Amino acid sequence: MMGFAERLGHAAAATDRVLSERLGEMRADERAPERLFDATDHALLGGGKRFRPFLVIEAARLCGGPEEPAVTVGAAFECLHAYSLVHDDLPAMDDDDMRRGRPTVHKAYDEATAILVGDGLQALAFQLITSPPVPAEAAGPLAYLLAVESGHLGMVGGQYRDLNAIGLDEPGIRLMQSLKTGALIRGACEAGAIVAGAGADTRTELARFGALIGEAFQLADDLLDIEGSAEETGKRVGKDAEFGKATVPALIGLDAAHKRLDAIVSEAVAVLAPFGAAGDVLREAARFVAERRS
Repeated sequence: MMGFAERLGHAAAATDRVLSERLGEMRADERAPERLFDATDHALLGGGKRFRPFLVIEAARLCGGPEEPAVTVGAAFECLHAYSLVHDDLPAMDDDDMRRGRPTVHKAYDEATAILVGDGLQALAFQLITSPPVPAEAAGPLAYLLAVESGHLGMVGGQYRDLNAIGLDEPGIRLMQSLKTGALIRGACEAGAIVAGAGADTRTELARFGALIGEAFQLADDLLDIEGSAEETGKRVGKDAEFGKATVPALIGLDAAHKRLDAIVSEAVAVLAPFGAAGDVLREAARFVAERRS
């Protein structure tokens, strides 16, 4: 059995294959605007760990589901994630010039193109999740899950809270982050169970695991913004302090934040206890979230 690093690499390669093939098919259509597709390639195929697709694939594997439909569902989650990054980088939002060590889409192209790239990626996510090889009986529940986790009560709502400084105490910050960052991670874990045809209890357990590692992911990201470097992360660091942004580490201190991160990871690992050794790769994923440097 492959270990965590091998499984993560395998998921990334499989995801990139699906995304490249689907974009290639669309490019072949005479209606396809070449520059828009160039900008989409820049946003979607320019690197990244493909962590959300990995979670879909591994959750499906844990539930005994086949890999091919899980890869397609994972690619849909990656499209949603990439769209969110393109829009998050815009001047009207976080105004970032660098992403994954390269110019952001609005810097490499222009703002209007970046907005349309994000819009197109959102549409592509739903196209992928509702087409073969995703089982027809799973397409509806998956599309609903993706819509909820990416919408007003998920990622978009979290971004709005962040931009408008809603809830600047610790509970408010954690709620905002559970929506802005955690929703797609939680949804990816549950999506793996859905595409594998797992029951409601298993879906709930994997969603709980996803919620915890989503919280850990954002807390680690906040710590990287303080302790990391642009060379490590591939993006500008120190932004939170520069703009006076409220984060959990800023409120409780670095030592307490590191202890909390360790506690969240331990709780996530414990959630997987009923799965026995089959859950080892996802356990390693929880630890990876806390230890990553990019």
